[in-house]
Amino acid sequence: MAVTGARERIILAAEQLIAERGPAVPLRDIAAAAAQRNNSAVQYHFGSRDGLIEAVVEHRLATLEIRRLELLAEQAGTGVTSVHDLLEALVIPMLELGDRHGIHHYARFLEQIHTHRAVTDAANLASAQRTSVRVIMQQLDRELADLPKRLRLRRLRALPTVLFALLADQERAVEAGKVAAGDVDAWGEIVDMLAGVLTAPVVERAPIR
Repeated sequence: MAVTGARERIILAAEQLIAERGPAVPLRDIAAAAAQRNNSAVQYHFGSRDGLIEAVVEHRLATLEIRRLELLAEQAGTGVTSVHDLLEALVIPMLELGDRHGIHHYARFLEQIHTHRAVTDAANLASAQRTSVRVIMQQLDRELADLPKRLRLRRLRALPTVLFALLADQERAVEAGKVAAGDVDAWGEIVDMLAGVLTAPVVERAPIR
C-alpha cells in the first residue's frame, strides 16, 4: 500500500507543479512536494518525465470517461445530436472536476503539456480509456461534413489547444474568485466559443499579395 500511496502522491504533486511552473519543473521538486526523500522517486515509479506526464493524464481519464459516456448515452436517448451537444459531452466533465471532485489544477496542467504525445498522439484514441473522446471526435467530423475536408481536419486538430486554454482560464478565474466553480452559465459560454471555432462560416478572401 505504501508504494501505491507514494505513486499517487507523486502524480498529484506533478499535476500541480507542472500546472503552476510548466513541464520542465525539476523532478526533485516534484519528489519533495510528494514527501519523497529520494530524489530519484520519479524515475523509480515512472521511468522518466514523459512517463510521469502520461501517468497524470491516465490518472484522470477514468473519471472523465465515465461521465462522458453518461452524457453521450443521455444524448443518444434523445435521437438528436448537434455540435453543441457533442462539445458538452466533451467539456462538461472537465469543468465538473473542481466542483464535484476537488480537482483544481488539471486544466492548467493540460494547457502546459498540450503538445506532449500524451494528448497529441492519435494512437491514444484507440485505447479503451478514450472511447468517449473517439466517439465524440468521429461524430463531430460527421456534423461538420459541409466544411471542406482540409478545413474540417484543421479545426478538429485545433480543438484541444483551444479547449485546454479556455479550461485553464476558467480554472484560474475560479481560483481567483472571479467565477464560481459550478457556474453553468460560464460553462455554456465555453461550449459556445468552442462551437464557434468549429462552425465559423468560410469567408471568401482575395489573394494576399
